[in-house]
Amino acid sequence: QVQLVESGGGLVQTGSSLRLSCAASGRAFSSYFMGWFRQAPGKEREFVAAVSSRGGSTYYAGSLKGRFTISRDNVKNTVYLQMNSLKPEDTAVYYCAAARSFTRATVGVDYWGQGTQVTVSS
Repeated sequence: QVQLVESGGGLVQTGSSLRLSCAASGRAFSSYFMGWFRQAPGKEREFVAAVSSRGGSTYYAGSLKGRFTISRDNVKNTVYLQMNSLKPEDTAVYYCAAARSFTRATVGVDYWGQGTQVTVSS
């Protein structure tokens, strides 16, 4: 069992930056791929980014690569999402996710956090 708790969301203006954190508790954090998904109002939850278990590989949604950066600290059991040049269309609830193998699909996720709201004003 892995418990995930996100933090760092908030209300920011267009062009701002935010860093989301996801603290994990439970066993074998370093054995999981970790990722971020987001869900905007009225839309399906979508893949944002993922990082391999040891941090050596990262994956991004094509439209976000270059603005968002995912990283992890296996000593602190924490995964981060650095978001730069934020746009109003980035407004969503951001969810931390843990999976035993890489996935861009929500069905492949083994554990979810409760989500943190990010709102970008124009």
